[in-house]
Amino acid sequence: MIRLSHVSRSYRQQTGLPVPALQDFSLTLAEGSMTAVTGPSGCGKSTLLHLLGALDRPDTGEVEVSGIPLHLATERQRTRYRRETVGIVFQFFHLLPGMTLLENVALPLILAGAGKQTASGKAAALLELAGLASKSARLPQEVSGGELQRAAVARALVHQPRLLLADEPTGNLDSENAARVMELFHTVHRSRMATILLVTHSPEIAVQAPGQVALADGRIASQSGPP
Repeated sequence: MIRLSHVSRSYRQQTGLPVPALQDFSLTLAEGSMTAVTGPSGCGKSTLLHLLGALDRPDTGEVEVSGIPLHLATERQRTRYRRETVGIVFQFFHLLPGMTLLENVALPLILAGAGKQTASGKAAALLELAGLASKSARLPQEVSGGELQRAAVARALVHQPRLLLADEPTGNLDSENAARVMELFHTVHRSRMATILLVTHSPEIAVQAPGQVALADGRIASQSGPP
């Protein structure tokens, strides 16, 4: 379960004045759910992802993921959480250009100490799930943007995270490739591989998620679908 309770987070402007990103924000999402988060720029979407990804801390309130109280966690615990519990997909793919898709997907496991054969086997299975088995030996510059994003999703899943965060994962894709990436998210959701929280500016993408949360001024403006 994801639980944020009365969370507030502000940032300082160059003038020194605080700018609230989230204000007394509370949200609960069930394990295995898939939720799209929408809202205008500056409404708190990125801050929400940063808090759930243990990339930032709240000023006040509680943030808990799968029983892990991130607001109380030490830096060592937060590092372990990022390595084991959460996977993050960015708008820009961040794949290493000198490595094949298979090597890119396997890399997080190898860095965590897994053997190359084990890591490659898990990476190959996820690339097959993503429809990229035939492209596994290609370099990133040899495949399309949509294929790069599906490989990035596979990489985020390779360590079997409980939570998958996606920040505008279709923002740089045409409609055909965006549909393929969303189908991969739906496959992950149907198999209950991870809880999915997806941030998007696109209403067409948001309505494809079973749950939807709209933010405005650091608060929830509306919420629909399963919790």
